[in-house]
Amino acid sequence: MKKLVYKYIHITKTYYHNYKARKKFDNDLTTFKSKSDSRFSINNEDNFPCLNDNTNNTGFDAHYVYHPAWATRIIKDINPSKHIDISSTLHFCSQLSAYVPVDFYDYRPANLTLPNLKTLKGDLMNLDFSDNSVESISCMHTVEHIGLGRYGDPIDPIGDLKAIEELKRVVAKGGSLLFVVPVGKARIQFNAHRIYSFEMILSCFEGFELKNFSLITDLGDFIWNANPEIVSNQKYGCGCFWLIKS
Repeated sequence: MKKLVYKYIHITKTYYHNYKARKKFDNDLTTFKSKSDSRFSINNEDNFPCLNDNTNNTGFDAHYVYHPAWATRIIKDINPSKHIDISSTLHFCSQLSAYVPVDFYDYRPANLTLPNLKTLKGDLMNLDFSDNSVESISCMHTVEHIGLGRYGDPIDPIGDLKAIEELKRVVAKGGSLLFVVPVGKARIQFNAHRIYSFEMILSCFEGFELKNFSLITDLGDFIWNANPEIVSNQKYGCGCFWLIKS
């Protein structure tokens, strides 16, 4: 019974919010038409109501704003001759290529054309690099999906572990791997992603030094050099690991 009441309240609030927003839109349109100059035509069929943008603050996806910003700062310090990125967000490789040559690999190649950027097909389960050959490589918010079939890849419960082994194999000795995955209480939310504990990730990277661990919390806060102990308190945090191969 309580669930039905809560659902009714939610629907009522949503309807009221949408009604108010639509009423404001109609009033704003009337005002705009009364003041508009002749540069543009205003026709009802061209209207494009945006009813949810009148907020006090600009919203953003904390995971996908902070983790590329974290990685970009580290790569600026590393200053590699070239950076390899495996299937991270396209916003990252496209902007990073402004000052570092980037080769971007994805299971589903991206048709993205920019100077200093190559976009190529790559399989994280079988990377086309020699052992110990890559000076600077990133794989961010990607491995948690491998083997779940979400992107057309084969179902494989340990696909993420196989992908990690490939990343470890290709990193040069002394080279850097920037690795980002969801962290918190370890579980799978099929077929979206896996969520890892801090200890699970460290145990996968024997032979690597953890140079920096930073965290985006459930509240959307970014913590540079975070205390790993707070990871267990997260439901869906974002763990950023800078790892150097010994």
